Amino acid sequence: IWMSERNGWNHLYLYDINGNLLRQLTNGAFPVVQVIAVDEEDGWVYFTAHGDQLRPYDTHLYRVNLDGTGFVRLTEVKGQHDIKFSPSRKFYLDIHSNVDRAPVTEMRRADGSLLQTVSRADIGRLKNELKWSPPGEFIVKAADGKTNLYGVLYKPCDFHPNKKYPVIEIIYAGEMYSEVQHGFTHRHFGTFEFHGEHAQALAQLGFIVFMVDGRGTPERGKAFQDVGYEKFGEDHTIPDHLGTLKQLAKQHPYIDMNRVGIFGHSRGGYFTRRAMLQEPDIYKVGVAVAGSDGGSTNMKLAGNLKGKLLLIHGTNDIYSPFSHTMKMIDALIQAGKPYDLIVLPEQGHFFTGTGRTYAQEAIRRYFQEHLKP
Repeated sequence: IWMSERNGWNHLYLYDINGNLLRQLTNGAFPVVQVIAVDEEDGWVYFTAHGDQLRPYDTHLYRVNLDGTGFVRLTEVKGQHDIKFSPSRKFYLDIHSNVDRAPVTEMRRADGSLLQTVSRADIGRLKNELKWSPPGEFIVKAADGKTNLYGVLYKPCDFHPNKKYPVIEIIYAGEMYSEVQHGFTHRHFGTFEFHGEHAQALAQLGFIVFMVDGRGTPERGKAFQDVGYEKFGEDHTIPDHLGTLKQLAKQHPYIDMNRVGIFGHSRGGYFTRRAMLQEPDIYKVGVAVAGSDGGSTNMKLAGNLKGKLLLIHGTNDIYSPFSHTMKMIDALIQAGKPYDLIVLPEQGHFFTGTGRTYAQEAIRRYFQEHLKP
């Protein structure tokens, strides 16, 4: 079974052992995410895909026969479905949730029929003691005026609609992963765990926080991702994210456009700097962590900086070398622009231990000091 985007969507193809194509197993305007199991005895391929056109990031379980027939979706409720098959391929566990619905674990037969509910997460203390409220999903238009973009928005626990709140975007915008939370918990990809844990924490401190996956990111098909091909840092990224901010502010009067912050790690560190330099009249405070600067694209704009910018980097980063931040600093110095800097000795790309804790607290303090929730 070969997974390929040759027709514009990630699909499954069956080949013989000599490399001859026998047939295409899946087809349609949706991407397959992962092959979960193959039941060779009964001839079924089980896989996850984003097949709901109205909710294109929901992950559902499907199956199709090796002869190309019997394609069917097996999971029912909206959200994210994490599937674990038994060794016999006759049963599976379905752990499913949504941003506002805690995980439920069900045992099902391979045809999708329910055997029993194994467990339901109890979030009573989360709601009652911490006054937690879930983020809200939203849909906006990209800068092209026609493409739907999907995101989530977090509010403080004591939110009041008549109050004005500073807003922070948490950005990644890389072509490797989508970032926005679509299940109850954040996916743990290192970078995104670091982003995700900050979203709720910053909201609890009195900020409106949002994330959105703009054009150029994966999981929406090849055409959506190819918008950013060989155009790293060019005009589509910041316009998509700034456009999202403006649409949210228009829909929600409690967002204070005079107090806008942005935060990102890794590729998000690059785009945090990019936003601060490309739209300096909008983004007033930025925290760029372990940012890679893709050549000299941001350095050329160093003279545009108006707001408060904090750079954080570990000296042992092998993915986004420490030298990238040093080059950005040199450009800011040459332009006569002030900046703030935290260097974490011996830390790599994904901070650990006391370095991680120190960075987390520094980020929160920086936004509190300069955006004043």
